[in-house]
Amino acid sequence: MSETKQKVVIVGAGPVGSLAALYAADRGDDVELYELRGDLRYASTTPLNFTKSINLAVSERGINSMKRTYRPGFIDNILKETIPMHGRMIHGKNQLGNLTEESQAYDVHGRYINAMDRGRLNELLLDELEKTPNVKLFFNHKLTGADFKAKKAWFERKSLGDPTGTPTSTTQNGKPISTTRAPEIEVPFDFLIGADGAHSATRFHLMKYARMDYQQEYIDTLWCEFQIKPTAETNDFRISPNHLHIWPGREFMFIALPSPDKSFTCTLFAPSAHFVALEKAPETLFGFFAEHFPGVSPELIPPSALQDQFRANPHLPLISIKCSPHHFGSSAVIIGDAAHAVLPFYGQGLNAGLEDVRILFDLLDEFGVYKRSAPNEGEEVVPVDPETARAAALAAYTRQRTPDAHAINDLSRRNYWEMRWGVTSTFYLLRKSVEELLDRHMPCLGWATQYARVSFSNERYSEIERKARSQGRVLGRVLTAMLVSVVGIGGFLGWRGMWLGRVGGFVRGIREWRLDRQGAFVSNRSFDTRMAAKE
Repeated sequence: MSETKQKVVIVGAGPVGSLAALYAADRGDDVELYELRGDLRYASTTPLNFTKSINLAVSERGINSMKRTYRPGFIDNILKETIPMHGRMIHGKNQLGNLTEESQAYDVHGRYINAMDRGRLNELLLDELEKTPNVKLFFNHKLTGADFKAKKAWFERKSLGDPTGTPTSTTQNGKPISTTRAPEIEVPFDFLIGADGAHSATRFHLMKYARMDYQQEYIDTLWCEFQIKPTAETNDFRISPNHLHIWPGREFMFIALPSPDKSFTCTLFAPSAHFVALEKAPETLFGFFAEHFPGVSPELIPPSALQDQFRANPHLPLISIKCSPHHFGSSAVIIGDAAHAVLPFYGQGLNAGLEDVRILFDLLDEFGVYKRSAPNEGEEVVPVDPETARAAALAAYTRQRTPDAHAINDLSRRNYWEMRWGVTSTFYLLRKSVEELLDRHMPCLGWATQYARVSFSNERYSEIERKARSQGRVLGRVLTAMLVSVVGIGGFLGWRGMWLGRVGGFVRGIREWRLDRQGAFVSNRSFDTRMAAKE
């Protein structure tokens, strides 16, 4: 419960902003949630990227953050809408030309991630907010300005009854012309949270006040959405619903995630040059899929549907964003994609954003912004200035969250290599087997795969990255020693040709793995070095 009730304004009513509103409301704040689009629960509301979003993979971090609202039945209602995915299913074709499937479990302890429709998650969060008396929802409101010193924000309000806005008059080339503009309202606040996505208006205005370092990068990959329909006869899943399906293709990949309606939401990721070539010669699309993604068409998607979906669904870019700081003084903070848009290849974008909310409010609690329900026996409660406490909490949030946000950004980038090619490489499979063997039979060593740490724990991303590097160095030495032994034994037994062929492939796998991952580190080294120096 807040000792002095605050007015908290949240920009962005997606899952992250909605969860932040629940956290603030549960602490007694008066909360106003503003959203650029119409009510996100309506099918008629157009998403900002003009397509229905790819399914989410909700894992431990997101679930834990939503549990911390402590609302009866809330998390159960969400989990009822999910489909457990216990591992990856790798699709391909063998030397005989037969289709193959290989299941790779995510975790030796049986833990799993959860496929869920983003729109349905948003709907459940907004429904919960609508039941909360100290929360007000404002849709069709666009943030146009903010003064973070005076603590005021301005929103253009597009009335549903007056979609053209308010007529105004101006001149062009000396002649009067008629224009329209939506009316603007001024909104005072004590604390503003920006959760308005990768193209955040809050971050744009925050840059005028905070000395923010900022890095934005579009990778040379586009994505397009497809759908696998349920079977016509039994209305059932066409492939296993408890896997994330991957068709790896070195430079590109095709993935499929299950949906509750027994369909699969699929995504093609490929360099822009491939999309350009397919757009110029759409008749080659079926051949492209047949060559690189065997078993997708015509087995799962009819060729005509494949063509229609590729033509109708937009071909969208993938953005990566790093910035620091994430706050200004005591008045504003950005969370989720507004602070750290990440590539989707670890399924952690949403989970990291929901975790932002938990960590932010944990720090606000820790620094005394919110009064405890009851002090410990014999403990004296010292009055805390809310402005001073909030400023200290936000500074601590930036210090803690920035390195973790940068780490998951880098981990997601490198996981793209793993998904589109690494899952079939000798070195990846060997390392995964060794790490899982140690995790299962020698838990006292604290060894685990990087994936398990990211998806099934609440460990800091930066710490996970450090441990993964350390484990990689140890395994590299061990596997190198094994390699030398294998070469020696092979030569001794006279099987020189056979062994050298296998060893050569193994060495190439290690070399390519190292080069690819080193490249990802180098690409972000300059920006991260500046961040460290500034802090």
